[in-house]
Amino acid sequence: MNSASEDRWRDLRPDPQNDTPLYLQLARKLGNAIHENRWNAGEALPSERVLSEALGVSRITARKAIALLVEQGLIRRTQGAGSFITPRYEDPLSRLTSFSEMLRRRGFSPSSQWIAREILPANRDEVIQLGLSPAAAVTRLRRLRLADGIVMAVENSTFPAALIPDPQAIGDSLYTYLEQRGLGIVRALQHFRAVNASDEIAQQMSIAPNDALLLITRVGYTADQRAIELTDTYCRNDYYDFVAELRK
Repeated sequence: MNSASEDRWRDLRPDPQNDTPLYLQLARKLGNAIHENRWNAGEALPSERVLSEALGVSRITARKAIALLVEQGLIRRTQGAGSFITPRYEDPLSRLTSFSEMLRRRGFSPSSQWIAREILPANRDEVIQLGLSPAAAVTRLRRLRLADGIVMAVENSTFPAALIPDPQAIGDSLYTYLEQRGLGIVRALQHFRAVNASDEIAQQMSIAPNDALLLITRVGYTADQRAIELTDTYCRNDYYDFVAELRK
């Protein structure tokens, strides 16, 4: 075991003199280490036996700590394979960056799977939000957003069809495509609310129907203050952390 590994283990050891139960101490220490990226997304945890021996705690303590972190979504258990650090995506609310860019910063490998790319008549909400004429057409894009192969979100985006006349030409990054056409998004307004997963979205995300999701409705603006993007993103709440820093 190298020095970095030894430091990582040592930092997890509970203090027996502390009044806080040992399993809570261990859960908090490991949870903090995960958030600080000292344990990598997708990394396998040692077995309860190895964990208990390395930290000088009972297997019951190790089991209860892991179970608590599973409930919190920081660790996932795979039948027959063990326990793994859950990939998480922290989105700073004050910074406008693309999904792919933020995932790369967090050490994930981003990808997308297109479900639909089509041009259709605008509906009432699209006409209002994007300032279109009632007879306008829009380009509707629907795709799965993945990190390290795990579906984290289902995204539905709408743009004026005049700006994206050939949706099949979009590559892996929608925002890169827009920037190449001189249509970069420089400002966005986002609205957050809790929803339940429909049967269709549950199947796409491999979750149970009616599971809680976070729905983000986003209106994106270009440098000349035109609203050109209307996006609904359904996010798995066990993978997404949204972080806001407040100052006085």
